Amino acid sequence: MATDNFKNCLTIVLEHEGGYVDHPSDPGGATNMGITRQTYEDWMGKVVTKEVIQSLTEKDVTPIYKKNYWNGILGDDLPKGLDLAVFDMCVNSGRHRATKILQIMVGTKIDGWIGPNTVAKANGYVEAVGINQAINDYSAKRQEFYESLKTFKTFGTGWTNRVNATKDSAIAMAE
Repeated sequence: MATDNFKNCLTIVLEHEGGYVDHPSDPGGATNMGITRQTYEDWMGKVVTKEVIQSLTEKDVTPIYKKNYWNGILGDDLPKGLDLAVFDMCVNSGRHRATKILQIMVGTKIDGWIGPNTVAKANGYVEAVGINQAINDYSAKRQEFYESLKTFKTFGTGWTNRVNATKDSAIAMAE
């Protein structure tokens, strides 16, 4: 079980997310360090400008990542390494999608919410196949999802690179 792995995982996720972007084909719109304008508006409880998004710091986004993403996937309860793979997917494609991929992989009820049953099944899966195989399996399912998207032609190379880099970091973290 992973505990206190949030900071290590966040460092890796922030490397993937990079700085400010506002790509016209990205439905997330104005984004900085992976936090979309909508996410930050929801967090702040008010409308914010693109300039506010451009000025975000790691200190600004860390509590959002902790509460909305890490805690949402019960990151502290997932096996070390698999926690990074699920967290990175959660950030990139949403908590429900990341969770459903995990639930499909471990063979439990697919409802988009991680609770004690999904955690137990994930731990059992890792015990059965090993952490490296679990990370490889999750990464393969994540890649399948990306390839199914109509925007894969535009963003596919970046997503594929991210899946592979996250997989490598997750395996290294698990060892």
